[in-house]
Amino acid sequence: MFSTDTKHKQSQHDHHETGHNHSHENHDKIHSHKHSHEHEHTHKHNGAHCSHDHAHAVQDTSPLELTANQRFNWIIQGMDCPSCAGKIENAVKKLPEAKQVKVLFTTEKLVVDSDVDIRAAVEKAVKQAGFEIKETDSSSKLPPATNPWKTFSPILILAALMFASWGISSINAPAGQIAFIITTLIGLYPVATKAIKLIRSGTPFAIETLMSVAAIGALFIDATAEAAMVILLFKLGEILESYAAGRARRGVSALMALVPDQALLVKDGKKKTVSAAELRPGDIIEVAPGARLPTDAELLSPFASFDESALTGESVPVERQQGEKVAAGCLSVDSAVQMRVISEPGHNAIDRILQLIEEAEERRAPIERFIDRFSRIYTPLIILFSALVVLIPPLFFAGSWESWIYRGLTLLLIGCPCALVISTPAAITSALAAATRRGSLIKGGAALEQLGAVTTIALDKTGTLTEGKPQVTDIEPAENITTETVLALAGAVESGSHHPLAKSILEAAERKGVTIVEAEQRKALAGIGVEGQLSGQRILVAAPGRLPENTLSADWKQRVVDLENGGKTAVAVMQDTQFMGLIAMQDTLRQDAIDTIRLLKKQGVQAVMLTGDNPRAAAAIAGQLGIDYRAGLLPEDKVKAVTELNKNHHTMMVGDGINDAPAMKAASIGVAMGSGTDVALETADAALTHNRLTGLAEIIALSRTTHYNIRQNITIALGLKAIFLITSLLGITGLWMAVLADSGATALVTANAIRLLRVKQQK
Repeated sequence: MFSTDTKHKQSQHDHHETGHNHSHENHDKIHSHKHSHEHEHTHKHNGAHCSHDHAHAVQDTSPLELTANQRFNWIIQGMDCPSCAGKIENAVKKLPEAKQVKVLFTTEKLVVDSDVDIRAAVEKAVKQAGFEIKETDSSSKLPPATNPWKTFSPILILAALMFASWGISSINAPAGQIAFIITTLIGLYPVATKAIKLIRSGTPFAIETLMSVAAIGALFIDATAEAAMVILLFKLGEILESYAAGRARRGVSALMALVPDQALLVKDGKKKTVSAAELRPGDIIEVAPGARLPTDAELLSPFASFDESALTGESVPVERQQGEKVAAGCLSVDSAVQMRVISEPGHNAIDRILQLIEEAEERRAPIERFIDRFSRIYTPLIILFSALVVLIPPLFFAGSWESWIYRGLTLLLIGCPCALVISTPAAITSALAAATRRGSLIKGGAALEQLGAVTTIALDKTGTLTEGKPQVTDIEPAENITTETVLALAGAVESGSHHPLAKSILEAAERKGVTIVEAEQRKALAGIGVEGQLSGQRILVAAPGRLPENTLSADWKQRVVDLENGGKTAVAVMQDTQFMGLIAMQDTLRQDAIDTIRLLKKQGVQAVMLTGDNPRAAAAIAGQLGIDYRAGLLPEDKVKAVTELNKNHHTMMVGDGINDAPAMKAASIGVAMGSGTDVALETADAALTHNRLTGLAEIIALSRTTHYNIRQNITIALGLKAIFLITSLLGITGLWMAVLADSGATALVTANAIRLLRVKQQK
């Protein structure tokens, strides 16, 4: 047999150069590499301390692992930007029983690990911090919808009171002053109470605190109309932030909504509607035409078409044959089909993507971490500066107290880092949503930032640049031996294997009507090939170069060279010591491979092919693509090659097999093809779930556009702050303009970031 683990695509070097031997030694090395990687993650997770507030956001980089006896999940409502997640984390972390606290802003989830039932304490802490919380289970899909009246009523009531106050002041100025004070206090009450809650829960420099101080200060110096306007504009800014957050989450919500809650279970010939959560692997379900799959399933019907556009971005329905797997969320196009469930509840394709999106929040971009560190000191510095502006001119230069208090309060509002804090995550979230919509999954801001810096791409050959489905092209029997005999012997030892080359031999035998009798004692021979016993004789299928000296005549050796020069992989079939013939196979180049290389060159990115295949077969493929190549590589050789490239280039490694996983980790960034193995997908920093190679150029372009967008956002946020810092000091602009500038900057930054959702695809 080829391998005990048929899920994993083994090293092409093993198969091509050593007669499709699957080296257990290499597999062990890969396994130990993965194990050490997991150990490293665990260490990071246990050692990291996570704490951030509005201007204070340092998070773990590890995925969520259970750190206590129990895990509790909630849905949080009222988070407008990532800083809100920090406020909630700060509040819950104060609980001594909480072992781990994570707020996943994109999916609005709070996850807490504890050894005891901590639910009541967590809910109390979150409510005290000013947010709404609703308990849910880990399999819960969509967060509850928000009430539009609840969202817009505060600002509508406040606007009505403002107009009434203006009307009163135009008739009677003193009465108008009182009306504005009442309007301010009504609008300020929820803001001030939330500020107090946040101070108690460990977030003293929140925007609510700054706004409360500024509004109360304005009332004391009789700037009552401005105090009311400050609150109104602040409420408007909150709605803008909430809208931005909603737009950013819309792609995730749409993904969640793809999986139906119910399924039609077929049991003992009877059909029954059940909850999708009740389905287990092995259950038979029926999917009506126009309905979506509630789980990953295997097609039992002979043939069906599925619309997979929501997951892969491919607009044309995909035709599936009996036995093929179809992911949850795909839509049956034209017929009712029966399928066998293959995924556990909560572990289908959509669930895995959602989990990766949640984990992506933990992998924050370096620029995002820098902005957080900067904003952490920015607000306290502005507060200190505002205090000095209020005190120094009146105390030392006989300035007017009222005038300088007013200017100090204006500066205080400039100390709100809202636009700055949201500048990076808004752009990154929009970019990640845009990528997901096109069938590319990027695991967080750090990976997104790395993509744009790529100058060299190392690509695996089989399954990445080629289809990974080789076909038998030549069968050349020895003298007095038939073609059917060669196929029958090779098929006898290949029977039961899931390796692509083995499958191609078995398919060729089936096409020619050759009956295969399974060989006994089938096993892989390290460094040689695959053998078995048939009718008391030893059958060996091996790479010609691994046969004993003088087994092949000069003519046969030349024939092997000719086949390999044509880009084919040749294997020799032996019966005991007798040479029976050659079988040659060839993998076909992917249709989009040439377009991909052209697009990458336009972006200034060079490509190199890394393969375990023989040098002649590799040269044929590389020649068609016009790229450099390195052949005959073991997994550890790929790691060395990528490490060498990394010395002078920012290198991306693209692959789809377990043998590519170590090289992906060694590269600056690893990208897995969507058809690849679980290990490759887990190891990679990004994945092309649509399995379309041109997606490489698309995600590089998206990364570069996002980086440019982030620089624009930071310039808008800091530029407006700088302008209003100067004009406020000079007394040119007042409280209204300061709040308008802050809300305006947030709105501009958000609108700019949302543009990334409409970035055009590469042509």
